[in-house]
Amino acid sequence: MSYVHVLNGDAILPLFQQSGVPGEVVVCREMMCEGKVKYTNNLPEFFESRAKHLEFHYGIDKQTYYTNVVQELEKLDLSGSHADEIVLWFEYDLFCQINMLFILHYLSSKLPALPTISLVDLHHHPDVSDFPKLFEQRVTLQPDDLQWAADVWDAWCLPTPQVLETISKLSAGNLKHLPAAITAHLKRFPDLNTGLSTIENYFLLRLVLGSYRWYDLYMLFWDELEIYGFTNFQLDILIHRMVNAGVLEEHDQMLKITSLGREILEEEENYLDYVSLEHRWLGGVRLATTAWRWDPDINGLVEIDL
Repeated sequence: MSYVHVLNGDAILPLFQQSGVPGEVVVCREMMCEGKVKYTNNLPEFFESRAKHLEFHYGIDKQTYYTNVVQELEKLDLSGSHADEIVLWFEYDLFCQINMLFILHYLSSKLPALPTISLVDLHHHPDVSDFPKLFEQRVTLQPDDLQWAADVWDAWCLPTPQVLETISKLSAGNLKHLPAAITAHLKRFPDLNTGLSTIENYFLLRLVLGSYRWYDLYMLFWDELEIYGFTNFQLDILIHRMVNAGVLEEHDQMLKITSLGREILEEEENYLDYVSLEHRWLGGVRLATTAWRWDPDINGLVEIDL
């Protein structure tokens, strides 16, 4: 049997290489839960749009993106077509789950016939000794699972989130972590009353209790909202945006909430009046023009008049 293993990021690569699990390795270095995704089955067009957006809005060099991300994924074109099985190693959080959906989309777009595709159920980064056992416990994805993944990816790329919200309430077969991850994603839409995403709201509520060093705040986030699986890079962007909007202050690496931040929490002000949504996307939804808001009272999305 020949195997190709797809890992989500480089963090576990050294450990995986020491584990003795047989097969080639391809690393997914994307963050599809962050920023714009274009609704198209044309992968060159998709990557071009993605690269332009990430360079403009996130400062990720376009050539670096193609070298580190696209060229690495292109290894799947040849190795995937000759493999007996492709094994996906993705955790349960939003970051990993959306990358997993994209990998399945990529494979179905690139390979004329899919080999067996299996999924390793990861909750946390494993130790070296865990990899062989986890490999043995992998689950083979069935045709219904692959079709479900394709449907969810299409919904992720749509310019409105209604289909995605419907999907989040359905059974996902062997892709059992998807519904919770999608629900976590939907809570990133601006709150109906405050304009805050659930993550921004979390940071403000924490800082009401006292100042935090930025990294200590991140550690709390990773512990209490680990469903997101976000990186330092993503949280840095979010914190800087909140500082620029005037809801947080930073001094000597210490963060504290401002009076404006408190007023937003008390629903006297709205965060969206102080922060630009231009060039900000949640999947295929452009936040500057969407009328969809998260309503915590019904735990779902509602459409407002703009």
